[in-house]
Amino acid sequence: MSYALVSRHYGPMPELPDISLYLEALRTHVVGATVERLQILNPFVLRSVDPEPSAWDGRRVIGVGRIGKQIVLEGDDDLFLVIHLMIAGRLRWLDPGKKPPRRLSLATLGFTDGLLVLTEAGTKRRASIHVVRGRETLSTFDRGGLEPLETDVESFATRLKFENHTLKRALTDPRLFSGIGNAYSDEILHRARLSPLTWTSRLDDGEVRRLYDATKDVLEEWIEHLLSETKGAFPTRVTAFREGMAVHGRYGKACPVCGSPVQRIRYAENETNYCATCQTGRRLLADRALSRLLKDDWPKSIDEW
Repeated sequence: MSYALVSRHYGPMPELPDISLYLEALRTHVVGATVERLQILNPFVLRSVDPEPSAWDGRRVIGVGRIGKQIVLEGDDDLFLVIHLMIAGRLRWLDPGKKPPRRLSLATLGFTDGLLVLTEAGTKRRASIHVVRGRETLSTFDRGGLEPLETDVESFATRLKFENHTLKRALTDPRLFSGIGNAYSDEILHRARLSPLTWTSRLDDGEVRRLYDATKDVLEEWIEHLLSETKGAFPTRVTAFREGMAVHGRYGKACPVCGSPVQRIRYAENETNYCATCQTGRRLLADRALSRLLKDDWPKSIDEW
């Protein structure tokens, strides 16, 4: 499977709402249970040396948590397991006796009641596992981003304007905000009616407040929606392209607010989706590849498009 197909199917790496969904499932399935064996099936997934994976064998899982977009399992004796799914990594829960998918599986965590499997589609091995001992070592995985659901508007504004970036970059920078990536930043900016390319230094107090409210509302609504959708079951479809999203992954489709076609900016392996009518005063933002190709024929407004 090519990277393009993997990326389109799974989307960008799981973000705060998706990780929250996994955490809720893990609390139900593994907290309080004893690990029979941590088995590394692909050596590239393990990015730590000491302690060895066998240190988890026989340990009880006493808690689960999140550092940014990383999932953390806490065990007895100050032991931690840090899992970074990256783009195509996913967690699966299998009933006792069922075998993990051979080609996709990177590691398994065995319990009496089932098997937790880390899988990764495609050929690029980006997902990772770190076996860590001690909270001081665990803290090194924290990029310092502000938790968007645990802050007030003043702290949000200070962090937002800490450096002068575009809004898209600021929201997705893990040093500034924790857990927000490509998908939900699109949804947040659409809700706030702000262009992804607006510079943070140019926002007035009203626009900052609008962005703050949109950030909290979008993340809280999607966490609630995803938890309601799974109804306590272990999630089997974690993707950034979901029914009900306003703009992300909806290029060319009608904006649910105004009906204008959703636009995009492509860069590297990602794309930003936005509504020109709702967010940019009907002005189209230049797509590097297409605008370079079309030159003067590149439309400047949604009306020309």
